[in-house]
Amino acid sequence: MESKSVRIIEGGKLIIPAAFRRDLGMNVGDTVIVENVGGELRIRSRRSAIANAQRLMRQLVPEGTSVVDEFIAERRAEAERE
Repeated sequence: MESKSVRIIEGGKLIIPAAFRRDLGMNVGDTVIVENVGGELRIRSRRSAIANAQRLMRQLVPEGTSVVDEFIAERRAEAERE
């Protein structure tokens, strides 16, 4: 794991080294996710955060199950009861 020393500048800004941004696929203007995890500042791309959430959801939903189809069926059943 590579590490670099960066300085916090006016307004609490810090510069993410270009090599890190390239490796992570981050570009100027991108939105990133910042977390305080056990006293460590973690920065990741939104794309990475979404991919992680999708991986977690796949673990919870059985193979061949369509969550969307289940949701639509629930809404239709609810509409019929009204």
